[in-house]
Amino acid sequence: MTTISIEAQVSTDQLLRAVERLPSQELASFVAQVVALRAQREAPHLSQSETRLLLQINEGLPAQTLRRFDELVAKRQAETITPEEMEELIQITDQIEQRDAQRLAALVELAQLRGTTLDALMATLGIASSGYV
Repeated sequence: MTTISIEAQVSTDQLLRAVERLPSQELASFVAQVVALRAQREAPHLSQSETRLLLQINEGLPAQTLRRFDELVAKRQAETITPEEMEELIQITDQIEQRDAQRLAALVELAQLRGTTLDALMATLGIASSGYV
């Protein structure tokens, strides 16, 4: 890394002149760091609470569970489901309903945290209402 001597208090013009002396590869690295710094300053930051809630909101059930749910629903509709499979379908349905309730609770908490309504928050996040609530 090239070291450039500069005064303790540097104007932006002086800084730019110092940067002009950097070799091409170090200039590219420096520019990338400046762009990253700018993005960090301008990007909206989420609090830890918002991050935790958004992770809860977006957490889904395992794909294998959802595939099994779809298989069992198809068997029920075809009227070929066994009593054991029906019990399994009820258990998975309970899991889905519990997950939906947890998701709704996280949405309500996030709306309160942001000082908005649940409907407005869901619109902002692009979440459609289920229609049966």
